[in-house]
Amino acid sequence: MNFKEVLLVVNPVSGQTNKTKIISTVQKRLEDENINFHLFTTSGKNDKEKILSKIKTKNIDRVIVAGGDGTINLVAEVIKKLELTLGIIAAGSANGLAENLNLPEILTEQLEVALGVNYIDLDILCLNGIICLHISDLGINAELIKNYENSSIRGKLGYLIQSIPTLMQSEYPFNFQIEIQETRMEAKAVLLGFANANKYGTGANVNPQGKPNDGVFEILVFKKLDLIDILKTLRNETDLDSDFVEIIPTSEAKITCIKPVSFQIDGEYIGKETHIEIKMLPEKLRVAIP
Repeated sequence: MNFKEVLLVVNPVSGQTNKTKIISTVQKRLEDENINFHLFTTSGKNDKEKILSKIKTKNIDRVIVAGGDGTINLVAEVIKKLELTLGIIAAGSANGLAENLNLPEILTEQLEVALGVNYIDLDILCLNGIICLHISDLGINAELIKNYENSSIRGKLGYLIQSIPTLMQSEYPFNFQIEIQETRMEAKAVLLGFANANKYGTGANVNPQGKPNDGVFEILVFKKLDLIDILKTLRNETDLDSDFVEIIPTSEAKITCIKPVSFQIDGEYIGKETHIEIKMLPEKLRVAIP
């Protein structure tokens, strides 16, 4: 390994994973390799500034994050202009990015990848000034995430429990205007997704043709709630009915909603929005992969 200073960023409240075990496992592995170990635990208060300060003062040359997609997003915002590789230990509720990068599930194997030499230059989306590495959306899934964040049950079970009240309370379908370059189109949908990946953290393959490093993202127009097609996405079938979802590849877009619609980025509820501007940033994020 050609690095000597490793920073582990841990979100203590993400998912249901034992963070103490993660910290001790990483620390021991690094000590065995004579690599200096540094720890930062997020608190929700000036985390970005504190992480950047730690990277600069300790001359960090590898960053590992233990958390969910929201924590990865936070760290990515800090290091996206630095020449650092990001290692991921999946420790969130759904772990969508880890799912898409085919990271192993066993901690020691995840750490092996996080400290390895293989990496991907990941595209970075920017939506209303906020970066996205995985999948963002407007509509019913963002409503589900909002309800999940307000509940006490974590993990995939928590999402499942909140799905029924979300469906009952939602005012879908929603009306959107999509503007791509000189083209404008109207869309009525239950969900409008912006995907830099194939799958949600649940494993649902909503964007079979998408690639995280091809310089484009896909707008996913989910036109209806159809049980057959939902089951197809869960089985990772690539032949999705165009009456269920329309997929539009692009590198930038503007979205307008008639009424404010719930919006999420990488699994974090942002709020209700009527206007979204999306573009691909020139920077890439170097992420360790198997």
